[in-house]
Amino acid sequence: MRYAPRYVSYAVEIISKYEGDQPFALFLKSYFAANKKFGSKDRKYIAQLCYNYYRLGAAAKLLQHEEAIKISLFLCNDAVGEWTELFGADWLLKWTNQLGDRIHFIQEIFPAFNAVNIFPFHHQLSKSVDQQRFAIAHLIQPDLFIRIRPGKEKKVIDALTNAAILFQQITDTAIALPNGTKLENILNIDEDIVVQDYSSQRVGELLKTVDRRRLTVEGILTLWDCCAASGGKSILSKDILGAIDVTVSDIRASILHNLEQRFKRAGITHYNKFIADLSSTVYSAPSTYDLVLCDAPCTGSGTWGRTPEQLCFFEEKQIYSFQQLQQKIVRNIIPTVKNGGWLLYITCSVFEAENEAMVAFIQSNSNLSLIEQQLIKGYAEKADTMFVALFQLLA
Repeated sequence: MRYAPRYVSYAVEIISKYEGDQPFALFLKSYFAANKKFGSKDRKYIAQLCYNYYRLGAAAKLLQHEEAIKISLFLCNDAVGEWTELFGADWLLKWTNQLGDRIHFIQEIFPAFNAVNIFPFHHQLSKSVDQQRFAIAHLIQPDLFIRIRPGKEKKVIDALTNAAILFQQITDTAIALPNGTKLENILNIDEDIVVQDYSSQRVGELLKTVDRRRLTVEGILTLWDCCAASGGKSILSKDILGAIDVTVSDIRASILHNLEQRFKRAGITHYNKFIADLSSTVYSAPSTYDLVLCDAPCTGSGTWGRTPEQLCFFEEKQIYSFQQLQQKIVRNIIPTVKNGGWLLYITCSVFEAENEAMVAFIQSNSNLSLIEQQLIKGYAEKADTMFVALFQLLA
């Protein structure tokens, strides 16, 4: 590709201007909008170079931008593709589809490069995280995952097959597809399938342990999704638990509006909703519930494979800001768990302060008993990494 060196120059310019104060995707969109000279292919190639660069994380800081871009292309892609012009014969000879071999080659010619430094916050990780494997996983773009909704299995598989879309069926309901796969004209999003990371889907394994024999007088289990966002966990809960009385809340009215549209597509028409700042010291819950689901605001560090710029711009002090926010939230929701009921605490974080330390906090500030906790490691499956803990208020 004769424009390859020019694309590298543009990528260096963009990387030099970006300061991490907004999602890189938005910054890149604004940059291209202000520079109309770039066609669709130009934008595609420049974006690839930038995102590859950020996948090196903190390891890129010891390198010149051009050097880091070259290394990231080599490490993040199984084949050289259109970028042959940028590389010498020795690099091309070592370019195999084995990432471990490519890393070994880079470490030979750049002794200062250490793949584990891609993710720089080693001492903050939950202890069960494999530091090396987790860091290296950021070099690989995560897959797109969908969850098949109940009764839609045949329709979904037939539609994907007929459209000649490459997919891997992981379980009866979980499917992995190449990132960027377009599904809008093939399946009904939220009606037939839910776009949901595989690790997020696996939260359902703990939902299945909720004892359906303990119901309210009306025979319907009551669920409060207290940090509901767009409602993905509520839809998951509905699909797994069946007839439940759903209540959703969030601090953002705009998010709840988006949730309404999503619930409509998902066929969820009867539910309660309200706006709530659960970090408020004067907050008082309006009711109690059989199951309180807290998908807590967090660093999102288990999802940085999807937003790799965070590897370069995240500040460690933010971990404790999120932990303090989580503590405020759980203090307010603990009293809403009915006797015999459950609290399901979830983060998409790999940091101990947001995970195991929060389990200890919940135990020391309530009568809730820990039933199970798990770090769902997605880094071996091109998925996110999440933490989940299930508690019960035993009578």
